[in-house]
Amino acid sequence: MAKLLHRDDIIWLPLKSVLVRTKGTKITAGQMKVLHKDGAPVKIFAGGKTVAFVDYDDIPEKDINTKPSIIVKSRGNIEFEYYDQPFSHKNEMWSYHSNEKSINIKYLYHYLKMNQSYFQGIGSKMQMPQIATPDTDNFQVPIPCPENPEKSLQIQAEIVRILDAFTSLTAELTAELSARKQQYSHYQFELLQFTEATQHLKIGECCDIKKGLTPIKKATPGKYPLVATTQERQSSSEYQFDCAAVCVPLISSRGHGVASIDRIYFQEGKFALGNILCAIIPNDSQVLSAKFLRYYLFDKKDVLLVPLMRGGANVSLTVDSLKKVKIPIPPIADQERIVRILDKFDELVKGLPREIELRQKQYEYYRDLLLSFPKPDEQAA
Repeated sequence: MAKLLHRDDIIWLPLKSVLVRTKGTKITAGQMKVLHKDGAPVKIFAGGKTVAFVDYDDIPEKDINTKPSIIVKSRGNIEFEYYDQPFSHKNEMWSYHSNEKSINIKYLYHYLKMNQSYFQGIGSKMQMPQIATPDTDNFQVPIPCPENPEKSLQIQAEIVRILDAFTSLTAELTAELSARKQQYSHYQFELLQFTEATQHLKIGECCDIKKGLTPIKKATPGKYPLVATTQERQSSSEYQFDCAAVCVPLISSRGHGVASIDRIYFQEGKFALGNILCAIIPNDSQVLSAKFLRYYLFDKKDVLLVPLMRGGANVSLTVDSLKKVKIPIPPIADQERIVRILDKFDELVKGLPREIELRQKQYEYYRDLLLSFPKPDEQAA
């Protein structure tokens, strides 16, 4: 890239002088739902992730765009999207395409994407976050080697090639994550189905249940894990348990009168427990695996546990009601086999988001590196 481009071979132009702005179509969210057909050829964009697929004759022909374009989502979550198939969008949005052979539309998409936070900052000044067409029309974009269109296009294409390689990998990983989650859910459902032939016991008959004693906000950080309902890992200077246990929230995850349990935790060794959770501890680990019990209760929580929650504004679960919940007790060898299989899926599903985050950071790093051109005032300085 350094061989292709000297930093002074850049001209800055307003977006409106480089690309052609197009309008959308007059359509409501309700109409989009009615017109939507899976597999239809024309994609209609609305705010956020809302889309509909329609036939060519469902909207005016003049409102259908067929050129590769940058779609400006101008309200709410302000962002840019690239699309190269027939499309339209709601008329409060707009899009840009190029009629110039010397302009690679995707090059400018990546540049706008890099500056997305700038436009979000403009939009945040409004009660409902939004931007107007002058905000994008007058935005200055860098065009390399304007006196040599062939070289300019070559540079743009090379930048796009590098950045697309990262976005393609991220898309592949995201698709794999979705597939693995579906596979995980399938195996979890299949593995945790038991017939009446399997021995069943009430939790109170095979486990001890103890409430947590640590006020989460007052805990002194230390070397012991503190199991709490927050996503962030916490610690405590003291421990309450030294065993393998299933930790169940006793307070609704959502509050406001809605019964819900988002997470159930497995913890072993020395740990502290928040005072809005309880620990379920198997009486005999050779009869019931705590990790198996965690998988089972998490899979069945909406059937077995959530219906037991009571209360008005503060919906909660009692230890006494937990003791009466019946659980299967298959042979310990079967429990361990199930745990091994689900552990592998769990590890894979948790690992992919970290990989996706890493690839996204790599994309942003190279995007900023490739597209951070000095503006004229910076060059003069």
